[in-house]
Amino acid sequence: MLLVAASFTAGCSSSPEYTPKPKGYNRIDLPPHRYQQLAPGHPYTFEYSRYAKILRDSSYLAQPHWINVYYPSLRANVQITYTDVRRNPKLYNKMLEDARKLTSKHEIKASAIDENILKTPSGMRVSVFELSGEVPSQFQFYTTDSTRHFFRGALYFRTATANDSLAPVIDYVKTDIVRLLNTLKYQ
Repeated sequence: MLLVAASFTAGCSSSPEYTPKPKGYNRIDLPPHRYQQLAPGHPYTFEYSRYAKILRDSSYLAQPHWINVYYPSLRANVQITYTDVRRNPKLYNKMLEDARKLTSKHEIKASAIDENILKTPSGMRVSVFELSGEVPSQFQFYTTDSTRHFFRGALYFRTATANDSLAPVIDYVKTDIVRLLNTLKYQ
């Protein structure tokens, strides 16, 4: 009995004091931004990240020039839709309404939706929506010349990771999206 008490006392006095570790974050190494030109075959062209792949949209609703700019290493996807609204004011108005509806669907989970107008070097106006909170799409945009072209995009991640943890990746892809928009030209 004396031996047990002695070892218990010795064990307590020789153990170091517990110090909690600071909260840790995953290290995300992001490559430098590098761009390439979209291959011909669409009524638009733009520069996109060399670390992304262009994939044809395979959804049952997909139209011929709908694509995905997919980042395999980041599990990020920028869904691009394009509609020719030439000489069809009803279709143009429907596309505008759909773009607004698709963004507003996130209001349930969004803590904020900030809308801004970006003017590209070519003079194109782009409506950009930045969504905060635990939303499935953190960045959406659309641009149109109101006579023929309607170009829309949305950023999605194929992961359940919280958006605050994804913040550096979201910012990285947003930089690439702004480059895409600044180099967007219709054919």
